Amino acid sequence: MQDEDSPAWLPRLAARGGPRFLQIADALQAAVADGSLKPGDRLPPQRQLAAQLDADLTTITRAYDEARRRNLLEGRGARGTYVAAPKVELTSILDLSMNTPPPPDGVDFDDLLKQGLSQVLMRSNNELLMTYHLGGGSESDRQAGAKWLEPMFGPLDPRQLVVCPGAQAAIAALILALTQPGDVILAEPTSYPGLRAAATQFGRHVIAVEADKHGMVPEMLEKACHQHQPRLVYLNPTLQNPTTITIPERRRKELAGIAKRRNVRIVEDDPYWLLAEAPPPPIATFAPEQVYHISTLSKCLTPGLRVAFVLIRDPHERASFLAALRSFALMATPLTAALATQWILDGSAERLMAGVRKEARLRHRMARDILAGRYSGAGDGLHVWIELPAYWNASQLARAADNEGIAVTPAEAFATGSGSVNAIRISLGSIRDRERLRAGLQQLSRLLARRPESFSAAVV
Repeated sequence: MQDEDSPAWLPRLAARGGPRFLQIADALQAAVADGSLKPGDRLPPQRQLAAQLDADLTTITRAYDEARRRNLLEGRGARGTYVAAPKVELTSILDLSMNTPPPPDGVDFDDLLKQGLSQVLMRSNNELLMTYHLGGGSESDRQAGAKWLEPMFGPLDPRQLVVCPGAQAAIAALILALTQPGDVILAEPTSYPGLRAAATQFGRHVIAVEADKHGMVPEMLEKACHQHQPRLVYLNPTLQNPTTITIPERRRKELAGIAKRRNVRIVEDDPYWLLAEAPPPPIATFAPEQVYHISTLSKCLTPGLRVAFVLIRDPHERASFLAALRSFALMATPLTAALATQWILDGSAERLMAGVRKEARLRHRMARDILAGRYSGAGDGLHVWIELPAYWNASQLARAADNEGIAVTPAEAFATGSGSVNAIRISLGSIRDRERLRAGLQQLSRLLARRPESFSAAVV
């Protein structure tokens, strides 16, 4: 029986109206929509509402939880539960500029995160999760790293791995450990901007080596080694960021052979290997003592998982690397590293990555259909490289897209040398909703098809 003084919005629960908690949540939503309940209105305490509706307390708790999930309610501690203010979308930008994994297809990420953290907290010493770790990761973390890298290298000695707070930190530490101010680092003409940022900060010089459709040209690397006496060569060999090129196995062997002859080290930054369809073996398999291999989780699982594994075979070089890393990033956050380890060892990371891989390929098919002849991608990975028609230049196109609410990255952001190709990179993972992505790609396709003379930006 409902109280005669009960608020008008309270539902009369029907025996055949579906789950009772959903009936209550639906009634709350309808009352907010029609103005019967307004932002700031206080709701009855759960026990009181249970009595008014002749329902058990668990039903009311589930109803309030469901209403919170719909952003209808907010708790204010001891003061009670109130109708929430409308959630305002502060930006309408369609972000195609940030290379992040798409939401995993068929995987409940929230549940995976809750379960993973629950297992970490249940099995770990909480004091160890909140203290300093100076050894480049715990023994369990390095074992997880060995398991993560096993598809690429087969069984590894976990002692050869260092756990880092992301690939950028690993790149910076390698530059500090292996080079001196004024030294030269060789890279492809279009390359990951984080390399240039770190090298510039540390006073090193990045020089471009010619590349073709298969990546860095071996003859040009040989020539550059003779001319510049570099200390490092930086390569992103699988689904390269931004060009999507994967260096084929034969060329990987050639580049490794040059590194051996010239006694130059290679930094193999390979975040997308596990997302690629049948990628070649890593360069580090052909020159184990010359190549430092970096594999990060943030590009194939989720950006917040700032954990990277660095394979360094020589123990003295590992010690130098750790000393350099500690000068600016003491350690990977223990809680984050423990979650990564839990996910890898219990199989969650593989399930999550399979979901990301599946969703990424669906999005690539969408991009191929919408962008037609302008699509340049491998069908997997996180991004597409679009070479522009002659009537657009990359900066101009990026500005025009921005005026239409679309963020893209022009080629000059990736330029190692003085020039750059006329292209943009679009990332397929940062827009969560697939249909919003489709709309953004369609809008971009229309923009590419028309000449800039017909584009007129608003003046405000």
